[in-house]
Amino acid sequence: MDTEKSILSSNFIQTIINEDLKTGKYNGRVHTRFPPEPNGYLHIGHAKSICLNFGLALEYGGLCNLRFDDTNPSKEDVEYVESIKEDVRWLGFDWGDRMYYASDYFDQLYEYAVQLIKAGLAYVCDLSADEIREYRGTLTQPGKESPYRNRSVEENLDLFERMKAGEFPEGSRVLRAKIDMASPNLNLRDPVLYRIQRTSHHRTGDKWCIYPMYDYAHPISDAIEGITHSICTCEFEDHRPLYDWVLAALNFNPRPQQIEFARLNLSYTVMSKRKLRELVEQGYVNGWDDPRMPTISGLRRRGYTPESIRNFCERIGVAKANSMVDIAMLEHCIREDLNFKAPRVMTVLRPLKVVIDNYPEDQVEWLDAEYNSENPELGSRRVPFSRVVYIEREDFMEDPPKKFFRLAPGREVRLKHAYIIKCERVVKDEKTGEIIELHCTYDPATRSGMSGDVRKVKGTLHWVSASHAVPVEVRLYDRLFLKENPEEDADFKANINPRSLEKLTSCWAEPSLAEAVPGNRYQFLRQGYFCVDPDSAGGKLVFNRIVPLKDSWAKIQKG
Repeated sequence: MDTEKSILSSNFIQTIINEDLKTGKYNGRVHTRFPPEPNGYLHIGHAKSICLNFGLALEYGGLCNLRFDDTNPSKEDVEYVESIKEDVRWLGFDWGDRMYYASDYFDQLYEYAVQLIKAGLAYVCDLSADEIREYRGTLTQPGKESPYRNRSVEENLDLFERMKAGEFPEGSRVLRAKIDMASPNLNLRDPVLYRIQRTSHHRTGDKWCIYPMYDYAHPISDAIEGITHSICTCEFEDHRPLYDWVLAALNFNPRPQQIEFARLNLSYTVMSKRKLRELVEQGYVNGWDDPRMPTISGLRRRGYTPESIRNFCERIGVAKANSMVDIAMLEHCIREDLNFKAPRVMTVLRPLKVVIDNYPEDQVEWLDAEYNSENPELGSRRVPFSRVVYIEREDFMEDPPKKFFRLAPGREVRLKHAYIIKCERVVKDEKTGEIIELHCTYDPATRSGMSGDVRKVKGTLHWVSASHAVPVEVRLYDRLFLKENPEEDADFKANINPRSLEKLTSCWAEPSLAEAVPGNRYQFLRQGYFCVDPDSAGGKLVFNRIVPLKDSWAKIQKG
């Protein structure tokens, strides 16, 4: 990615930033952040946020921090931290020396909590979690004040210090903000700021047994880092008054501005980290990087390019209203990217043996074949042609319908880059009746590119030479869910597609693929786009189908 220029098109967030620059609100600064929780792998929705936050910083010559919101150690792991760093880098963004953790500020956050207590704006509450929910009230009824709300400053300071020292059991006490139990916004009804949690932290070990809540730690972390525009998804819109209250109560100036945008909802998938974790932990998929997952690591393993994902994020834009984005648009972006980049090669997935009876048994011709007619810079390779080849089983029909232009008894087709052949005889298994072999003849005067080759036939098939073919395993991935919005049902897992993965283990590829390494991407002629999987090792080649060739989104756009 060219990090000198932003790929963002104009959006309402830029309108806000432009006005702030015009008025000198932050002295001409633009400083954003991407603040993931290290409690799972990032998904395509996070990619949208990454592109937005880093893209805005690039657009305005500003800065973007990577900050891990590690305030809930019971669900966090170093594995997730490392995966997030890898994903951000892979997408093409760099945080420089600005990688932070909320845990970097635990001492400061504690002191700020003491400051709130001294100002009479926070108190230690002994209500249980269930009682706090009961006292909070509803959207139509005001809450009820905690019986511990009016403890003295001295008592609150003493209890909070003893919470920190580990004197009380987990869940027995919390620190709450003292705001307004009658507020129409439930987030302002004395929200919890700290809870007791006896869990070792992946960075601070056992130093702390109290941990700050996200709604308290987040605005302070933003302010400490000098963030100007704190961009988050719309589910945090109702939390913005609390974000502003925390910063005002602690007298931060200038204060970061929280701005909300619509989260990404993608058809035929789920975008909840909790539900994705369910799929992983309950064995519905083979890990966070399963190519059927919408995780960035899953998309990377499947074969998606960072350019295609950035292009997708650019195209869907930034809006305030939530909507469902058709997954066909994401698939279109990778096809569009690879159409020019990917070498086009021949691989037979469901082979049918073809013997060319009039071709010399001991002869091999090496035919010139370009890799991509739309990108001559990819060059060409030599493809061997011999007496026995494999074609796709679906490219032959014994009794074809009228518009079937592939191979059939007595019919001719062209073999790509090679000759025209004619089917003369069909060999079947005597017991099952299954077609196991075709016998054909070829016309030596019809070699592709040969001077005087003027014969035309309607069908052109891909093929591989049997004696030169490279054995490969091909994994055909389809959408993970059958329903456009699988989360509509109480059990989203009931909508899992039982055929989301089909493994083909008897496939053959042209010999140029023998040197393929994990991450290489190709177009298999007439089959789709494929990527070499990391499972390839020890001479075994495994290919993942990224997407088929058919592009429904392109047709929608043209229509």
